[in-house]
Amino acid sequence: MSVLSKPYFHDEAAAFAFVEGIIWNGSPVCPHCGCMGRIGAIKPNPEKKVRMGLKKCGDCRKQFTVRIGTIFEDSHLPLTKWLQAIYLMCSSKKGVSAHQLHRTLEITYKTAWFLEHRIREAMRSGALAPFGGAGGAVEVDETFYGREPGKKVGRGAAHKIKVLTLLDRETGVARSHVVDDLKASTIEPILREAIAKEARLMTDEAHHYRVIGGEFAQHGTTSHAAGEYVNAADPTIHSNTVEGYFGIFKRGMRGVYQKASKKHLHRYLAEFDFRYSNRAAKGVDDEARAIKALEGIVGKRLTYRGPDKRLA
Repeated sequence: MSVLSKPYFHDEAAAFAFVEGIIWNGSPVCPHCGCMGRIGAIKPNPEKKVRMGLKKCGDCRKQFTVRIGTIFEDSHLPLTKWLQAIYLMCSSKKGVSAHQLHRTLEITYKTAWFLEHRIREAMRSGALAPFGGAGGAVEVDETFYGREPGKKVGRGAAHKIKVLTLLDRETGVARSHVVDDLKASTIEPILREAIAKEARLMTDEAHHYRVIGGEFAQHGTTSHAAGEYVNAADPTIHSNTVEGYFGIFKRGMRGVYQKASKKHLHRYLAEFDFRYSNRAAKGVDDEARAIKALEGIVGKRLTYRGPDKRLA
C-alpha cells in the first residue's frame, strides 16, 4: 500500500487523532489556561456545524481543538489536506512548488502559497545550542542567490542576496542566515553566537573569517582561488560538506521554486535546513521527518495580513 493511503490522510477524525497523539501524547492541554485535567470531548453534532476534535476545559470553561495555538489555527482547510501537504514537503528532497501543491490538493494557488509558508515556520527549529560543542568541526561558507532589492546587476556578486550557512560536521545539522553583506562586522557576531569556542572552524580563505578564526580551537582554511578544496597536510580541513548543502539548496530554488524574494528567503532556508538536518543518511525516513515537522507546529502562528504584515 502507498503511504498516502493511511487513514489520517483521508479521514478527518483519524487526522485529528493522529495530530493529538503527536502534540498532546494522550493528555490534552487547554491552550487558554494550560489545564491538563478536567478536559472533556464534545461530540460532533451532525445537525449543526460539525467541529471535529472539539474539547472543553473544565477550569476555564472554554472550548478548543488541537488546531488552537498552532499553524493550523483559523485555517478552513481540512486537517487531512494539511497532513498531505506536510508529508509532500518533507518527502521531496528539493521541495514542492505552491503551483504543484495547489494542483495536487485541489486548492487555490494563494492558499497553497500561504500553507507552504506556515509549514516552513513549523520546520524552523529555533535551536540555540552552539555547534561543535564537543570539539567537532564546523564548516562555514557563503553563497549567493537572486538579486538584492533595488540593486542593479553588475560584475561579481555585490548585487546578489547573501546566504551564510553553518554546518556541524559531527551532527550533520545545518543552520542558514540571510545576511545583508559579508563584512567581518556582520559575520563575526553570528559565528560567536552559533559556534562553541572548542570547535574546529573550517572555512575558505575569505578575509571575513580571518580575525574570528583565532577565537576557536582551530581554524582550518583551504584556498579555493588556488584550486585547493582539501588541505593536503590534513584531509579533515575542507568545507565540501556545506558546499554539498548549497548544491541541494540551489537546485531546489532554481528547479522547483525558481524565485523567492529576500523577505521570504529565510523561510525557504529553514525548509532546506530542516530536510538536510533530518535526512535519510541520518536514519530519518520521510514519515519520521513529517512527524518531526508536526512536532514544531505549536506556537508558530503566521497571519497573512496582520499587524506586522509578515506575509503580506
